[in-house]
Amino acid sequence: MTDYAGSAPPTATPPGDHDRPRRSVLESEDGRSIGQMLTDVTTNVSTLMQQEVALAKAELKQSSTRAGKGIGLLVGAAVGAVLFLVFLSVSAAWGIGQHLGVQWGALIVAAVWVVVALALAMAGKKELERVNGVPQTADTLSKVPNALKGQEEDNR
Repeated sequence: MTDYAGSAPPTATPPGDHDRPRRSVLESEDGRSIGQMLTDVTTNVSTLMQQEVALAKAELKQSSTRAGKGIGLLVGAAVGAVLFLVFLSVSAAWGIGQHLGVQWGALIVAAVWVVVALALAMAGKKELERVNGVPQTADTLSKVPNALKGQEEDNR
């Protein structure tokens, strides 16, 4: 028999650990196994990627709609410019041929088409300036690496 000279015999568990349930090395503090944690991470990453794809689709749809509208207005401006050239040409031909008669009517119509073409061109340019791509998707995708590392505070 060994005498411990008044001290407590050595124990297998450190003092204060008697209250805590023993857990496996492969369990987290909340009792989940590594497999469960990996499943959660995989599910969360999958959900995050699905949300990013949905955001990208929505932004691309909005940008392409605006681009289409702007292009349509510019095409209208081009049609107006072509009509202006047609009427200007007809007017010049009549002017040379008749010395100031019917050509004034053709010039007035041509001037109206110039105004229409300018209005469509300005509206089309303004609409194309509003196209801004996919800014939210780019912003949130840049935050994914930090989120995967558990450093979301670096994204703020």
